[in-house]
Amino acid sequence: MSTCVKVGRRHPLDPEQYLRMRALTSPTVDPQARCPPGGQRGWVDRIRGVALVGVIGVLAIQLAKIGWLQANGMSALTLAIVLGMIVGNTFYPRIATTYSEGVTFSKQTLLRAGIILYGLRLTFQDIANVGITGVAIDMVVLSSTFTLSWWLGTRVFGLDRCTAMLVGAGSSICGAAAVMATEPVVGARAEQVTVAVSTVVVFGTVAIFLYPTLYHLNAHYHVLAMSPTAFGIFAGSTIHEVAQVVAAGRAISESAANTAVITKMVRVMLLAPFLVILSVYLSRNADPSAAQSPGGVRPRTPIVIPWFALGFIAVAAFNSLSILPKSIIGPAISLDTFILAMAMAALGVTTHASAIRKAGLKPLALASLLFAWLILGGFTINRGISALIG
Repeated sequence: MSTCVKVGRRHPLDPEQYLRMRALTSPTVDPQARCPPGGQRGWVDRIRGVALVGVIGVLAIQLAKIGWLQANGMSALTLAIVLGMIVGNTFYPRIATTYSEGVTFSKQTLLRAGIILYGLRLTFQDIANVGITGVAIDMVVLSSTFTLSWWLGTRVFGLDRCTAMLVGAGSSICGAAAVMATEPVVGARAEQVTVAVSTVVVFGTVAIFLYPTLYHLNAHYHVLAMSPTAFGIFAGSTIHEVAQVVAAGRAISESAANTAVITKMVRVMLLAPFLVILSVYLSRNADPSAAQSPGGVRPRTPIVIPWFALGFIAVAAFNSLSILPKSIIGPAISLDTFILAMAMAALGVTTHASAIRKAGLKPLALASLLFAWLILGGFTINRGISALIG
C-alpha cells in the first residue's frame, strides 16, 4: 500500500526530514502517489465515524421519549452510551479502521463543543447557587483523592510513582483529560498512560449508572435527605469525566444536571493550578525511575489550560446578559443535546470490555478503592462542608 502524498506544494520540512517523519507513521512511502480527487481520505473516514455516532445519537433521543424510560431516569445521553457500548463491543471492531477517526473526533472535539454550548442553559445566577461551598468541596475532593492514590499506589500496591499519580489525576480531576495533561509533567511512559485511562473508562462508566441508581434508591427508602441540587454537587465533585457527569445528572433532572456540570467545570478549572503545584513539587523531589531527557534532566513542558472550560464560562456569561431571544436559545439547546448525545455514543463505542484486561489487577484495585472513596468519602466531604459553610 502506498502513502498518499500531496504533490505540487512545498512542505515546510526539507524532503529528507519529511520522509523520515512519514516513515514513522506508515510502512512504505511512495512520493509519486497522488491523492484521489475529492479530498483527503481522512475526511471521508471522519465523516463516516461522525455519521455512525450521529445515527446512534438520534436513536437515543427518540428512545428517550418513551414514557417508561423517562420514568426510570434513562436520559438520551445515558441511552446513547448504552447503545454505543453495544455497537463498540459487537461489530464496531471490524470497521474501526475507517470509522475511528470520526468517532475520536466526536468523543473529543464534539464533546467540548457540547460542553461550551451547555453554557446556554446556565447563567451566573445559577453558578452563584453553587458558590463557595461547591468550590471548597471540589478542592478537598481533589486533594484528598490524589494524595490517597499516591500513597496507596506506591506504599500498598507497589506501583511506580507515575502510574499512581496518573490514576490519581484521572480519578480526582477530570478523567482521561487530566491523565493526558499530567503525563508530560510526570514524564510518564505510553503504557502508564494507557493503564490510567483504562481505569477511568471502567469506573467512570460504572458511575454513570450507579449514581442515579443510588439516588433513586435513597429517594424510595428515604435513608438520607438529598435534593437534586445536592446530588448535582455530589456527582460533579466525584464522577471522573465531564461527559459522565452530564449523563448521570441528566438521568435525575435538568436542575441536577446543571448543578453537576457547574461543579464539575469548577473541578476541571482546578487542573491548571494542580499541574503547576505538581510540577513545582516534582522539580524539587526527583524520582530516579522517572523518564528523563537524554541529558538527564526532566524537560520543562507548558501547562495545559482546559480551553473548553473557559468557553463554557464565556457562553454562560453571555447568556446571563439575556440578549439572545428564546426563539434562538431553544433550538440551540436542542442542537447541544444532539451534539452531547453523539459524544456519549462515541464514548460508548470506544468503551471495550478489553479495557479491564489492559488495566491490570493492581491499577484496577487502586482505582476501585479510589472509586469507593469518591462515593463514600466524597459524600462525607459534601455533607460536612455543606454543613460547615451552609
